[in-house]
Amino acid sequence: MAGQRRVRIGIDTGGTFTDVVALDEATGALLATKTPSTPADPSAGFMDGAAKALDLLGAQTEVSALCHGTTVATNLLLEGETGPLGFITTEGYEFILEIARQAVPDGYGNSYFWVKPERIVPADLVRTVGGRLDHTGAEIRPLDEDQAAEAARWFRDRGIDTIGVCLLHSYADPAHERRLREILRAEHPGATVSISSEVLREYREYERSMTTLVDAAVKPGVARYIGGIAARLEQAGLGAGGGRPPFLVMKSNGGVLSAEEVVNQPISTVMSGPAAGALGAALLAGRAGYDRVLTLDGGGTSTDVSVVLDGEPGLTTEGSVGRHPSKIPMIDVVTVGAGGGSIARISPEGALKVGPASAGADPGPVCYGKGGAEPTVTDAHAALGRIPPHLLGGEMPLDAAAAQEALAGLGHKLGMDTAETAEGILRISAWNQANALRQVTVQRGLDVRDFHLVAFGGSGSLLLCPLLDILGPAGAFVPPDPANVSAFGLLSVDVRNDYVRTRVARHADLDASAAESVFGELAAEAAASLRDEGFDDEVGQDGVGGMRLERSADLRYFGQAYEVRVPVPPGPLDAAAADEVAAEFHTAHRDLYGYDLRDDPNQQVEWVNLRVTGIGRIRRPEPRPLTAGGEGGPERARTGARDVRFDGAVCPDTPVYRRDLLAPGQTVSGPAVIEEYASTLPLHPGFTARVHPDGGLAVTADTPPAVEEAQR
Repeated sequence: MAGQRRVRIGIDTGGTFTDVVALDEATGALLATKTPSTPADPSAGFMDGAAKALDLLGAQTEVSALCHGTTVATNLLLEGETGPLGFITTEGYEFILEIARQAVPDGYGNSYFWVKPERIVPADLVRTVGGRLDHTGAEIRPLDEDQAAEAARWFRDRGIDTIGVCLLHSYADPAHERRLREILRAEHPGATVSISSEVLREYREYERSMTTLVDAAVKPGVARYIGGIAARLEQAGLGAGGGRPPFLVMKSNGGVLSAEEVVNQPISTVMSGPAAGALGAALLAGRAGYDRVLTLDGGGTSTDVSVVLDGEPGLTTEGSVGRHPSKIPMIDVVTVGAGGGSIARISPEGALKVGPASAGADPGPVCYGKGGAEPTVTDAHAALGRIPPHLLGGEMPLDAAAAQEALAGLGHKLGMDTAETAEGILRISAWNQANALRQVTVQRGLDVRDFHLVAFGGSGSLLLCPLLDILGPAGAFVPPDPANVSAFGLLSVDVRNDYVRTRVARHADLDASAAESVFGELAAEAAASLRDEGFDDEVGQDGVGGMRLERSADLRYFGQAYEVRVPVPPGPLDAAAADEVAAEFHTAHRDLYGYDLRDDPNQQVEWVNLRVTGIGRIRRPEPRPLTAGGEGGPERARTGARDVRFDGAVCPDTPVYRRDLLAPGQTVSGPAVIEEYASTLPLHPGFTARVHPDGGLAVTADTPPAVEEAQR
């Protein structure tokens, strides 16, 4: 239709707010907004966000795609709302979940009272079937189809409708698992089934079993959620028509996938929201000139942190969701319960404790006036004057007096006044976030001083200055529209699918031609999947619409338990190319662990897994530099002043600035408060914020913080 603009909309559903960003595909203009999340029915918050964006955009708007980041799969696991789950495995391996791994959280010395958590499937819901493959996939004994049918009927008669299947060595040959699924469909047609050879086709039976069971456990809930949204989109006239489906869901590996396909692999969404935030922050920080950054995504319920090297956040296959290990490719994110809604309480020992319990969106912090009774981090900010008396540009008024009353009650029990209690809460929350950042840096041999801290999310910049004091990074950066970076990230990522095959061989014995054959099979699978998603082999003139296939391999030193992933160059894999990969492994091992064994003649390199990643190119939002602004310097952006307490003292008449009125190159020195629609930066005394050409804020300490060496 003439005059109609086409937009892509990214919607990230968090624990407290649902973030929305709309991209005008013709002009590159971005619209960002928020709406409260609806924990009782997350799909309602999704539709509220889409409706609000379309209302703000006005008439003559066509939605070309909706990209969604969700924590539904994660919440189902964390809250134990997955329903009864059955497990079928090879005869003699019924206790694989109980045996698990010998690892104990935090080491044996700190875990005297640790109790092994309940298994995802109780022992009485595990069935076994006869049949056996060896590690090469050769059949030793055929599948016992009578036992398989008996197991299917056993689950059917007990009303167990969700079943995970993991047979020994099925990564080498999936024939037994596929036949077992056919039998399950015939004998128990109402069952939802996940088989390990499609969820995770690599070795290590325990991790493969757990990953498959997690996939099966969340599949019904994710299917209901995605199906519900799809139905609502159809009713609203935004459903899938011809061509590429417009409803995409963020995956844990940093890509998106059509909602129809996500239903078949729901485990791929367990870190959906945090992955979008890390990718969006990496893109914005890279454009600002920072290629080594620590991302800090502060939300209402939690804070997610990650490391970005050379513009890319790290990937891992050693992640977990709560107590459930999930060996799938995912952005390497560490989460801590330190968000704006984190509740402050007195521990059994009588000390002040903040989080991980959260007031969430309902009832929310006390200052929201929705029935919350326990003081939170947001209440502490409100009581100290560090956030405005309203949120979302005036849409959500705050009751600072109610927050002060709740803090006074908590402080009375601690023998502290209201202000001391509020500052104590914020200091503890800052240390909780700092400890999460140390997990991804210091504990991995990385020096915080080599990185810039990128703070985003609704609460991400609220404790930025204390974090600079605690950690001493090279500096900090607050991107434009920080509260909507996760939703922005949804619009900046490509369709991405990962395929893996285990082929263990020492480097000296590697059959390069056989490995190349496996790479070819994986590449064919990846390309076929991308074509189903609407992508072509050739890249369009605008640089999008085509596909790219990337190869990598997991290598280790012989005798090691875990691997390092390294890229495999394009072209046929011959002996010379394999040697190049092995040399790259030594370098990657040194980067990760601080040493390598390339000069040790007795140490051998071992190949473990071969991988292909299929990437479908999507147009990314282009940067839009700020205009120069008018005369008057930063004073023209000043909107008022209020008393704000920083570091134990009240700073009277602290200036308040409107961020969108600050021009490139201008600086603001603390004490000050810089406010915008959905985020606030309290600038403590001794800190300066400088406006970057793209609108981001570079924050530095006027004097380098005296960080103790022991803390580094």
